[in-house]
Amino acid sequence: MTALPLRLGVNVDHVATVRQARGVSYPDPVEAALICAQAGADSITVHLREDRRHIQDHDVSRLLAVSKIPTNLEMAVTDEMVGIACALKPRYVCLVPEKREERTTEGGLDVAGQLPRVREVCARLTAAGIEVSLFVDPDPHQLEACVASGAPHLEIHTGRYAEVEGDARAEEVEVIASFAKAAHAAGIEVHAGHGLTLGNVGPIARISEIVELNIGHSLVGRALMVGMAEATREMISAMRASRS
Repeated sequence: MTALPLRLGVNVDHVATVRQARGVSYPDPVEAALICAQAGADSITVHLREDRRHIQDHDVSRLLAVSKIPTNLEMAVTDEMVGIACALKPRYVCLVPEKREERTTEGGLDVAGQLPRVREVCARLTAAGIEVSLFVDPDPHQLEACVASGAPHLEIHTGRYAEVEGDARAEEVEVIASFAKAAHAAGIEVHAGHGLTLGNVGPIARISEIVELNIGHSLVGRALMVGMAEATREMISAMRASRS
């Protein structure tokens, strides 16, 4: 098939991580988001965690008030977060697993293991005018559950791909590509993210069914050296070069 256009969503959580380390007002993740948007990002992702370790409620409210590109709110499948999302109405919500002790999201959401609950939450968010994505491992059982949930989008967890090397990485690309093709055939819009860097984004960007990559930690880390705008432009360039 002809490759679909590929969008970049920038996750600015770790700008807030630096701020929270000192309990001050800077650096501001909303300012960083606006810089990324001006540099060509297509959307901004923020993860409002239960423990509020980085992004705070006021960050989400301010971002929605000023951003001219869509906001993707990552959140756990909890009543608190569903209530916040329904009140604020971001363009997108991505449902993710969450554990207090983890440094970052360690895997995909087990949609198959909690399908009735996920289906209920998807229905509530959809009724509020929010487009829902499910962050899942590239597992056929999870795809079947995603289809049953009614969510129009899913995001493939690329963490294992980012962690392995050599033949194992090539095999993981095949797994992700096969999953993306099946999800696209089922009518679900396919996104991907987690652990993607300038050095490893190419093989994932080349998967024609994937239409969006959500990238945060590596981009913010690169921004410490070259600035948020240049880090955003570099990633867009790498993605486009791989897709062409």
